[in-house]
Amino acid sequence: MSRVGKQLIIIPSSVTVKIDGQKVHVKGPKGESERVFHPNAILALNGQEISVSVKSPEEGFDRGLWGLSRVLISNMITGVTEGFSKKLEIAGIGFKAQVQGNKLVLSLGFSHPVELEFPKNISAAVEKNLITVSGIDKEQVGQFAATVKLLKKPEPYKGKGIKYQGETIRRKAGKAAKAAGGK
Repeated sequence: MSRVGKQLIIIPSSVTVKIDGQKVHVKGPKGESERVFHPNAILALNGQEISVSVKSPEEGFDRGLWGLSRVLISNMITGVTEGFSKKLEIAGIGFKAQVQGNKLVLSLGFSHPVELEFPKNISAAVEKNLITVSGIDKEQVGQFAATVKLLKKPEPYKGKGIKYQGETIRRKAGKAAKAAGGK
């Protein structure tokens, strides 16, 4: 039995939820979110609570689907009330970022600036060397942040590149440190 899936989802007063078969529509102060769930998930709206169950809880696939469906609905409600954000740090001389309209423009040492267009319901803010990606869909925020990070992964010798805030980069000793070691 799923421990996560059995928990009820409490709907805040500022949020409206509509369940139409397998389609869930959530509307809140920050926006609207909509998602279609697997046919094996059984969704029920009881006043200000949502319960999730599955057709056959003994099967491995359905057990995984049970917890996943509950967490996805919970994230939809959190997204339209509070929102989600990821912070990325840029390290390196000459590396910079700026927001121009609906695009994030990055100068990362390539011969040309890299332009990334924001997906729907996603925005970004830049302060010095810190990029904050925010939006109402946790999956989209994480995917856009990962896409930005993949443009210039942090390298292990000097740590130049883009990394998540708080992420530690394992550093390697360079040639000079190895030569001083005597081997």
